[in-house]
Amino acid sequence: MTGGSRWLPAMALALDEARAASAHGDVPVGAVLLDADGAVLARAGNERELTGDPTAHAEVLALRRAASARAADDRGWSFEDCTLVVTLEPCAMCAGALVSARIGRLVFGALDAKAGAVASVFDIVRDPRLNHRVEVVSGVAADSCAAVLREFFARHR
Repeated sequence: MTGGSRWLPAMALALDEARAASAHGDVPVGAVLLDADGAVLARAGNERELTGDPTAHAEVLALRRAASARAADDRGWSFEDCTLVVTLEPCAMCAGALVSARIGRLVFGALDAKAGAVASVFDIVRDPRLNHRVEVVSGVAADSCAAVLREFFARHR
């Protein structure tokens, strides 16, 4: 499934997070987690270089932050009514985290031909063998998302 202009405002926030990640030397990927009403629960950019944590991908950080915030009201770790908006197609680790968190919908921008685990290399989030499947909307602001990555890698080569 592609398109989704309704997701452009959230993708703009995710792009802000991606640019912030780039500013501290991380690959510019940003994520925003929205509740069922479209309110922002959490947002994050990659922090692997910043923290030295190999699991500090934007998606995982956004899930951790939202789960911490929701723990106070007993909703905790399940996000079936939520949408994760991310600038780049999630990798296998992040796709697995989305299934484990029972994310209702994933919206992403650019494809990741080398490591994408939603459409490009694997399709973990919709694998019928798993206990949860995620609705996917792809290609939202794909050109803008890809441009941020291209600019980052052009500076670091």
